[in-house]
Amino acid sequence: AHQHNMARIIDGKAIAATLRAEIKAEVDAIISSNGRVPGLAVVLVGNRPDSATYVKMKKRVAAELGFKSFDMEVPASVTQEELLQIVTDLNNNPEVDSILVQLPLPSHIKEANILDAISLEKDVDGFHPLNVGFLAMRGRTPTSVSCTPLGCIELLDRSGITISGKKAVVLGRSNIVGMPVAMLLLARDATVTMCHSKTEDLPSVVREADIVIAALGRPQLVRGDWIKPGATVIDVGINSVDNGKGGTKLVGDVHYEEAVKVAGAITPVPGGVGPMTIAILMRNTLNCCKRRSSAAATSSSTSS
Repeated sequence: AHQHNMARIIDGKAIAATLRAEIKAEVDAIISSNGRVPGLAVVLVGNRPDSATYVKMKKRVAAELGFKSFDMEVPASVTQEELLQIVTDLNNNPEVDSILVQLPLPSHIKEANILDAISLEKDVDGFHPLNVGFLAMRGRTPTSVSCTPLGCIELLDRSGITISGKKAVVLGRSNIVGMPVAMLLLARDATVTMCHSKTEDLPSVVREADIVIAALGRPQLVRGDWIKPGATVIDVGINSVDNGKGGTKLVGDVHYEEAVKVAGAITPVPGGVGPMTIAILMRNTLNCCKRRSSAAATSSSTSS
């Protein structure tokens, strides 16, 4: 059998740290020129432990970077009207550049109504239907693109992986990862195949891929023999499974121990895509801030 060296590990922690340092340098420059620092609003409804953990991490990174945080923690019993009012107030607050509503929301609230209410220019997650539409259309630019998909592309770029002309297979068609990452890959001239629960003979489809993006939420579904030797594997899955010792461990949607022996490059779980999501959230917020500040400067110079 052909002897393959172990895959290169794509270190999301290290790449995210580089990204954060770049953002910090820009924020420091804003502060030294007496500009307005980026303002990030995070809305947490209820107290799901996973959501609360994410929000805590986002707050910590925002503070490290010198952002201003606007945190709204509301009980799960909040009505849709009350939540819409919170979003409206944040839309109208000039110090807030970006608004993130932590999903999932309680079942009595219609997610779509809340996401649609976030102002387009502050839609840091890129979930507003207009932003998704802009992403899908050639020649149009969304104000922001969803953080996890953009993080995947950033990992490929900063690891020197060619996207143009390559075959990319995306597993999962969620609004949060699968769809937007497929559109981003397409915009970068990859040949994109989207797989999902109804795909026939999934392994042979995945074997065609130069780039695999796994975002199905099925622990260790993608096996080593599904991977084309030398392919790049970006594992978006975060699944908590039994570790056989009475506890739990985090695993991705890819069987890492098998895939690492076949792939050319692979992201670990944890420490791959996860840290990138938060770093991109911060960069999106910085970009919202710069765009709003330059728009304000333009309008004030025309009105004076």
